[in-house]
Amino acid sequence: MPSPHKACRLITATKFRTPVAKTLCEKFPQKHILTVVTDAPNQTSPNSQAPNARLTNTLAAVLRPLVPLMLHRQITYPQLAAMLKAIFVEVAEEEFRNGQKRQSDSRIHLLTGVHRKDVKRLRETSADASPLPAAVSTGPQLIAQWLGDPDYVTPDGKPLPIPFKEIEVGKPCFESLVKRVVKQDIRARVILDEWLRLGVAEFDGEYVTLNSGAFTPEKGFEEKAFFFAKNIRDHIAASSGNLLGEQPLHFDRSVYYDQLSAQSVKELKLLANELGMQALTAMNNAAMAKQKTDQDKQSAKHRMNFGIFSYDSLPRRTRPRGPERERSGKERSNKAESIAQISAEETAKPGGNT
Repeated sequence: MPSPHKACRLITATKFRTPVAKTLCEKFPQKHILTVVTDAPNQTSPNSQAPNARLTNTLAAVLRPLVPLMLHRQITYPQLAAMLKAIFVEVAEEEFRNGQKRQSDSRIHLLTGVHRKDVKRLRETSADASPLPAAVSTGPQLIAQWLGDPDYVTPDGKPLPIPFKEIEVGKPCFESLVKRVVKQDIRARVILDEWLRLGVAEFDGEYVTLNSGAFTPEKGFEEKAFFFAKNIRDHIAASSGNLLGEQPLHFDRSVYYDQLSAQSVKELKLLANELGMQALTAMNNAAMAKQKTDQDKQSAKHRMNFGIFSYDSLPRRTRPRGPERERSGKERSNKAESIAQISAEETAKPGGNT
C-alpha cells in the first residue's frame, strides 16, 4: 500500500472530469481521499502470494459483519459450512480447469481439501438457481429509463412526478413508460402496486412520484437480498482481483474519518446521499447511451457494475428473528415496550411504515 503522501500525489495528478468528483474533492482535503489497499499499486511481484495469516485475518474481518445477518435469519454454522463446501467444489471445477478436459474428483479434492466422496456427490447434484423476484426483473429498467429520459426529469436531473394515465397526447405518463420498457404482458398498475409496497414510489391517485433512493427498494427482503448479493459479490470480486494482481486494476476507493460527533456524521451522511445519487444518475445516463450504441454489435457481451455505499457507526436497532428464549416478566414487558416504540416511530414516518 502506498504511503498517504504517495496516494495524495496520485490523486492530485488526476484531472477531475466530472462535477461530482470535483465537488467531492473540494469538500474534503485530498489527503483524506484514500487509496484502498486492494486498489493500490502492486509493490510485489505479480506471482508472489501474501502470507496466509494476513489473508486469514482479512477474510475473518470480511465475514464478521455477515454473522449477525445469518444469526438473525437463523442460518447456523453447519448450514454455512455445507454451503461453503459446495461453493469450493463449484469454483474449483469452473475456474481452475487444466485445459479443456474434465477435472477428476481427486484433483478437486487436492485443490479444495473437500473429501472425495463429498466432491463426487456435489458434482452430481446441481443447485437450483434462485428465481429472480418479480420487482427486480423490471424495476431497475423502468427506473433507469425514468432517470435517463430528459422528458421525465428536471433540468438538474431529478425525477419528475408523472401522471399514471396519459393526460395529454405525447406527454410522459407511467403507463407509456411501462409499455416502452417492459416486454412482458404486465399491467402498469401491477408494477405500481409492487413499487408502493417496496417504498420505491408514491402515488396520490393521479401522479406517481419516484423516491430519491429508488435504485434499491426500502422494503421487501427478497428484493433487497437480490441487490445485496449482486453488489457485494461484484465488490468482493473487484477487490479480490486487485489483491491477486489482476490488470487492469478495478477502481476501489473510500473516504474514512473517525473521531466525529453524531451530528457531523448525520450531515456527512446527507452529503454522501446527495453526491451518490448524482454519480449514480450520471453513470446511469452514460451507460444507457452506450448500451443503445452497442445493441447490434456482436462484441456486446460484457457487463459492468458501478456502486456507491456509505457506512457509519451510529446506533441502530434490528428486530431479532432468532429462536425465542424464556424471559422473565420484566424482560417480556421491556420487549413489548420496545416493539411498541419502534412501531410508533415507523408509523410517524412520511408514507407510513418503511
